[in-house]
Amino acid sequence: MNGVARITTALLACVAAATAQAQTQTFPWKTVRLVSGVTPGSASDTMARVISERLQANLGQPVIVENRIGGGGIVGAASVAKAEPDGHTISVYTSSFTMVPFRPNPPFDAPRDLAPVATIATIPNVLIVSPAKGWNTLQDLVAAAKAGPGQLTYGSAGVGTSTHMGAEKFRFAAGIEVVHVPYKGAPEAVADIIGGRIDFNFAPIVATMGQIRDGKVKALAVGSARRARALPDVPTTVEAGYPGSEYNFWVGLLVASKTPRETVNRLNQEVNKVLQAPEVRDRIERLGADVLIMPLSEFEAMIRQEFEDNAKLVKAADIKLE
Repeated sequence: MNGVARITTALLACVAAATAQAQTQTFPWKTVRLVSGVTPGSASDTMARVISERLQANLGQPVIVENRIGGGGIVGAASVAKAEPDGHTISVYTSSFTMVPFRPNPPFDAPRDLAPVATIATIPNVLIVSPAKGWNTLQDLVAAAKAGPGQLTYGSAGVGTSTHMGAEKFRFAAGIEVVHVPYKGAPEAVADIIGGRIDFNFAPIVATMGQIRDGKVKALAVGSARRARALPDVPTTVEAGYPGSEYNFWVGLLVASKTPRETVNRLNQEVNKVLQAPEVRDRIERLGADVLIMPLSEFEAMIRQEFEDNAKLVKAADIKLE
């Protein structure tokens, strides 16, 4: 065996030994990275930073938040899907994850490549209108829409976003025909509600609480399954008489799908512990969100159901994602 061959053999032996050692190590044995696909300061990114502090103490290893921005979170999630499946690289994603399969040429196979770990919170979307419209209840809005099919307009933060999908789900439940006007983000849509250029909008509570308090917009209903903690007097769309109209905009964690089950279970348990801390709950609720704690099996079932529901909604509404 020549010198090059001996060196190559030695290097391969070292790699094999390191791999074997890593496989026998107990998670976690190095820095844990929470990969946020959105800009610092946004709701889901802030939640990641809130839980990272306590998660670090619980795991006994550094926990850092790393931003990989692009594609509404897809770029960051794709990097996690391709990461070493050892639990140390975690995607901080939203319910937009269950819309990835319906986008053209997605960079990863969502159901196959990423696995649920834990939920953090749900961010209720609230249906808002201008007070000038004179609608005091959701039934008033529906009556106006039915009186003039295709005449009312609604805004969203973009095609395929939770604000769009939630509005479409409500539209089908209420049996109304309205025109979708997509915007670059929630603030632009809210501004056009105030200006009277569109008729209604489902907006994240965090993006519109100030305008609701100031009376610039009126909240008719929330699109979540339960009433929002930030708006306890505002009914859900289901309570208002439209069953099947709820849309859950969640924030959660996912890992590469081949991550060992015991590691995923450990992460689920530790995140759930963190979310039970009063100061953590308070900081998340101040964002207009409601803490959402789920056993791993329930989160997995929720994800599977959302893939099915979104497939039906995309087809029924003929939604074309870019």
